[in-house]
Amino acid sequence: MQFRSPGVEAVLQQTDWRPKTADWRRRGLDRTFYTTLPVLMALAVVYGFSRSYYFKLAFGAPVLSTLYHLHGALFTSWLLLLMVQTSLVAAGRTPVHRRLGAAGGVLAAAMTLVAILMSQALGRRAPTDPMALGFLTVPLATAVVFPAFVGAALWWRRFPELHKRLMLIGTVELLPAGFGRWPILANAGPLGFLGLPDLFIVGMAIYDRATTGRVHPATLWGGLILVASQVLRVVVGGTSTWQSFARWFVS
Repeated sequence: MQFRSPGVEAVLQQTDWRPKTADWRRRGLDRTFYTTLPVLMALAVVYGFSRSYYFKLAFGAPVLSTLYHLHGALFTSWLLLLMVQTSLVAAGRTPVHRRLGAAGGVLAAAMTLVAILMSQALGRRAPTDPMALGFLTVPLATAVVFPAFVGAALWWRRFPELHKRLMLIGTVELLPAGFGRWPILANAGPLGFLGLPDLFIVGMAIYDRATTGRVHPATLWGGLILVASQVLRVVVGGTSTWQSFARWFVS
């Protein structure tokens, strides 16, 4: 007789990560939390890009190229889609949620490609500046980390508690660009524009603990992976190997 260790899906099927108190009040709290989080994420991004993109005409911002508009449209569409998707689940319209999920996968793929092109365009602004080339680790890492989380979320879409957390953490990866443009964080550096968005994950962990008595593995490990990637990109950006790669990338 061969012994087979249970796979991830088997463990998830045997584990109930739903709130311990399954009354109408707790279920309502769950719906409120997971529909509010995407709204707060979107507001943070809109505020950050209010002067340079969303309300640029009112502030007299410079004209943007087609690539910038495409980038803005795709990433805005993702935030809107996330709000719609969480609202559909809260309303019990999961069949529509699943159909839109396929469109979300296509959108994420398009965002990844455009993120790479945007990184290249940003690097070409200062192709010999070591700081600018070092900063490219941030947007280029997004082109890896974001689709990885979305892909994992789609792979485990049959496990709602896992799926929604991975989607939200993947979206947190997109937030530094918006937070980095908050005036109050202008001089905060990576600790500000990378660290502040991580508070969303902290909030998820606190909510997990309060409602289920423990932090969901997706929140814990997904959050740790995201934070580790942030530290890694800061460290790697100053190395000679990265600088050489970045110069080649923008040439």
